[in-house]
Order: sequence, then C-alpha cells, then structure tokens
Amino acid sequence: MQHYNKDDLIKMDQRYRVQLVNSLSGFKSANLIGTSNLAGLHNLAIFSSVFHLGASPALVGFIIRPDSVARHTLDNIQQTKTYTINQISGSFWREAHQTSARYLEQESEFEQVGLTPELHQCTRAPFVKESRLKYALLLKDIIPIPLNGTQLVIGEITDVICESSAIKTDGYIDIESLDTVALSGLDSYHATKRLSRVSYAKTDSHPKDIPLNGL
Repeated sequence: MQHYNKDDLIKMDQRYRVQLVNSLSGFKSANLIGTSNLAGLHNLAIFSSVFHLGASPALVGFIIRPDSVARHTLDNIQQTKTYTINQISGSFWREAHQTSARYLEQESEFEQVGLTPELHQCTRAPFVKESRLKYALLLKDIIPIPLNGTQLVIGEITDVICESSAIKTDGYIDIESLDTVALSGLDSYHATKRLSRVSYAKTDSHPKDIPLNGL
C-alpha cells in the first residue's frame, strides 16, 4: 500500500496532486449546469460537485471553485437567481466534458460543443434538451468557504423533468435506466451497474434485497 503524508502532498507536482486528491472521493455525479445572463446569452458548464442537501424543502448544493478566472456560471446565477441542473448520459458525455474549456463569456457552450438549449416557462435558465433527467432551481444562498476560497451555492428545486419510465412506484428514480454516467478524478467517465436495492437498515435485522419498484 502506498502511503502519502501531508508533507508528501505539499511537495507533489501540482497537477499530480490535483489528480490524486480529486480521485479520493470516488465516483461523483456528472451534471451540466445551465444559466443565462440578463442579456439572454446561454452558458453551460460541467460540475462534479452537485449534492443533495434536503428533501423538504428540496435543496441541492454545488461548489464553485475560486474566482482566479472568470466564473460565468456564478455570475449568471447571481444576476438571475435561476439555473438548471442536467444529468449527463452516455450519449453526450464527450460534449459535456468539452464545456470545461475556457470559452469567452459571449461564446455559448451550447453552440460550441453541439448541445441543444431547451427553454421552459418555469425558468429563464436553459435546460439541456439531450438530458433525460433535469431540474430547475431558484438560488437560496451562496456561502463563502474561507479555507480555500470556494463557494457553496444552494438552490431550491422548483421543477423536475424526467422520463416517466425511470420513476418507480415509491419515488425512486432509476438513473441507470437513463444511461446516467459518473465521474472519477477530473477526466474519467464511467457507466454504472446496480448491485441491488436493499431494505431500510434496522438494528434487529439485516437488510434484504427489494424489487426495483421498492414494493
């Protein structure tokens, strides 16, 4: 087993350290965040830091890196208070990855990478038409994290759009049936394979496999 201590991490080549540390958290969700500025220009950016914060109210968070370069996603969210989160499927993960390139503010990533903006009355922010599970959010808070200069963006889900066949009887969304991909590190994309759904864990019994519908 390889062992790195704090001094080892500090002395590492920066790119090596970034890859190593980004790999430690394992598989991460792969999402595209869609925004528009006040002039109506669409922006699209890939994020692997989206996470569930609560179901009542329905809150989702994600992390914005330090603003050493322009952060068009954050600027647009601050302007309009709205954005969309779009899960990435196997059919367009390469295009999604390309949105991480540093395009100029006036260059829409939708056009640059070949994805399609989809507009709904529920929000001024664009969805990704190709995405099979997506939701609109209203900005609730932006919390600076002084430790490393990142910012936690918290939004409340206002609308969910999902292929109906993926939504099971108990509310579980079978994202594997949507060909949703996962990320590891900075640049490794993965298809997934479910092991099983299992029953609620209790101290007096071991969990049992349950049907996909949850019944």
